[in-house]
Amino acid sequence: MQVPILDLRRQYEQIKKEVKREVLNIFETQHFILGENGSSLEKESANYLCVKECIGVASGTDALLLSLRAMDLKEGEGVITTSFTFFATGGAIHNAKGIPFFVDVNPVTFNIDPQKLKEFLKKECEKADDGVIHKMSKAKIKIVLPVHLYGLPCEMDEILKICKEYGLKILEDSCQAFGAEYKGKKVGSFGDASAFSFFPTKNLGGAGDGGMISTNDENIARRLKKLRVHGSERRYYHDEIGYNSRLDEIQAAVVRIKLKYLDEWNKKRAEIADLYRDLLAKIEEVKTPVAPPYSKHIYHQFVIRAKNRDDLKAYLDKNGIGNMIYYPVPLHLQTCFQFLGYKKGDLIETEKVAGEVLALPIFAELREEEVKEVIRQIANFYSGSK
Repeated sequence: MQVPILDLRRQYEQIKKEVKREVLNIFETQHFILGENGSSLEKESANYLCVKECIGVASGTDALLLSLRAMDLKEGEGVITTSFTFFATGGAIHNAKGIPFFVDVNPVTFNIDPQKLKEFLKKECEKADDGVIHKMSKAKIKIVLPVHLYGLPCEMDEILKICKEYGLKILEDSCQAFGAEYKGKKVGSFGDASAFSFFPTKNLGGAGDGGMISTNDENIARRLKKLRVHGSERRYYHDEIGYNSRLDEIQAAVVRIKLKYLDEWNKKRAEIADLYRDLLAKIEEVKTPVAPPYSKHIYHQFVIRAKNRDDLKAYLDKNGIGNMIYYPVPLHLQTCFQFLGYKKGDLIETEKVAGEVLALPIFAELREEEVKEVIRQIANFYSGSK
């Protein structure tokens, strides 16, 4: 039996009639950008996340980039984040003309370690009259960018406390975590702003690229609305240089439909994750992801830590079991970030995790017999490799 890591066609079968009707209506109206669907999605998302404003943009990457600009990141200022994340997190910081500073992850959650964040600020930075300064680079530290990786919320209480102590802003990277909760509160409602992605593979995905920014800050929201249309509030009058980053009506319509089903789909993912845990419990070479009782993990990915990971991956590939490595090379070791001066061994836990993680198939429509086949193949691999 072959098991795909993701099959979006199964999801589409459930909503096909609604999607066709809404997309056809868009073509009938010929209103493709910044229309009724986009406006409605922004309001519905704000209600869902319990925030004041949501602003639709062209992608999750743009959601990060525009947020950094709207939070007034200046050229040469620093943003502290994790190295164990999708490239867009670090790329957006660089493209906003900021400097990424990487701290290590908690090896259990894979998220940024608040203790390591505190140690970094205490050891490598100093408080000055105008803020927090990195001792070596002399860069002013402006923002902390925690990533809710794979759909598991970061330890936001601790991060909020640290940022308050040092006077730092928070931009949440919630691109993999629409619907996740930390202590009863939706991610995307903790920071000064939060970025979401509607890339098709996400739990809440569109039919192409798309993104959203949530915020409770009216000034940030107003600036975001300018930045996404070339820095203009009035057509052809530009207050600053912005971007062409608008969420189109087709993407907004598809995401609006899916938003109605999101909680149901996320619940099914959690049930599949529990089944994986039960069935993997006897395989000692595998560690399953944690789900603290105060957090709602939405399992954008179900990621194990596996002994002999690369050999296991090759075996699963050969036997038709979908899998992916998210992410094999941490950002601090990427070729394009060599200029930052990081080297192997600087972030020990991050590097260990990157060498052991493997994502298994997970999506709401995944069948129990498919999960059992995945487990059977993993068990076969380790029984044969002993």
